[in-house]
Amino acid sequence: MTVDLPVAASSRSGQDSAVKQRVFLLLQGPHGPFFDGLARLLRAAGATVWRCGFNAGDEFFWSDKDHFIRHDGAAAHWPEHLNAILTERGVTDIVLYGDVRPIHATARMAAAQKGITLHVFEEGYLRPYWITYERAGSNGHSALVNINLSQMRSTLRQSDVEIRRPPAHWGDMRQHKFYGVLYHFLIFAANRNYPGYRGHRALSVVEEFRLNLRRLLMSPAVSIVRAFQWNRFKLSGNPYSLVLMQLEHDSSFLGHSKYTRNREFVDEVVAAFARSAPKHHHLLFKAHPLEDGRADNRNAIRNAAVAHGLQDRVHYFRGGKLADMLGFARSIVTVNSTAAQQAMWRGLPVKAMGRAVYSKPGLIADQSLDDFFVTPSPPDPALYKIFRDYLLQTSQVPGGFYAKRSRAHALRLIADMILSIHDPYHALEIGQAMYRQQIDDRLD
Repeated sequence: MTVDLPVAASSRSGQDSAVKQRVFLLLQGPHGPFFDGLARLLRAAGATVWRCGFNAGDEFFWSDKDHFIRHDGAAAHWPEHLNAILTERGVTDIVLYGDVRPIHATARMAAAQKGITLHVFEEGYLRPYWITYERAGSNGHSALVNINLSQMRSTLRQSDVEIRRPPAHWGDMRQHKFYGVLYHFLIFAANRNYPGYRGHRALSVVEEFRLNLRRLLMSPAVSIVRAFQWNRFKLSGNPYSLVLMQLEHDSSFLGHSKYTRNREFVDEVVAAFARSAPKHHHLLFKAHPLEDGRADNRNAIRNAAVAHGLQDRVHYFRGGKLADMLGFARSIVTVNSTAAQQAMWRGLPVKAMGRAVYSKPGLIADQSLDDFFVTPSPPDPALYKIFRDYLLQTSQVPGGFYAKRSRAHALRLIADMILSIHDPYHALEIGQAMYRQQIDDRLD
């Protein structure tokens, strides 16, 4: 006798079977246990999960040693090794954090060539309580680059999906710094099984560890000096433009802009400010929260100011509370920092000098840098609301990579997003189409 399964049970059986056929290869992730927690959920769903590690830091944060693959050779051997892993393990999905560093760029190209699904994590396009999850690429490689605001508005118009929002305030920066120090200490002290390892950054492992440790230890003193400096400037009443600096070794800075060094960006901005800005305006450079001094930004800014006779009008701040600085700023200049979205949310004019997912007409100023310092064009608030709401319903996941509570909240959502057959942007469109069909069926 044949028994017809209920639709839900039959569908679940098919989903379980599909998941069991999926083989995930995780490459380098955020410092800390985020990827290990993600792998635990994917294994619980029935998938096979492998991790390829490139140093002792990668290996330390991976608990399933039976499914760990070492790449202990030189970087030149990675494409061949990757191809062997993909073939021998039958990999269907690759997961990584940032898609521009050389080993990940190789994986991105291999995935495209072989029809393998590429899952990319990044820091949140919206800050500070979200992380980004996309497929095929992020930042300048993101699908967002080719989705215009009109398409976003059309999709949102049909949407009744509740926007995901973080449930509470949480912080990740202290944990981020801690895991960064621990990660580089492990590479420094326990990397004997990886003789061919060379970091994707220009610094040696020893220097990387030294800078991370110094940044962690100096944080309290830097905070005190910065607070005094900012309070004094804030009470001066000087109007100012705020420049959001990025890490010089950051993948979005290097991979999605014309600059190779921060000083190139600094020189261009200061020169334009000297030519065009009103004589009573000031220019504030705000360092990235994780800046460790390797780029020598302070001297680059000082030298540019001296070269243009602006010593009294150009200032450098070692971090600080972004919301406070934005609250008094006249305009914002950046390469492609995601922090610029906080400025757009406040209605502040933004000039982006590199490629960014928010580089769309109506959001950023379509002006030369000289014209921007004279009469900066603000974003259209209605268009920015469309863009923000679209991000919150698609690729922005509430939570973080580092703090335990924020990491747990992100993992609750992200496993199902990865296991879905649709990327976050198509998932919203398809969800709305199914919802409209259900409404039509009920009306009929």
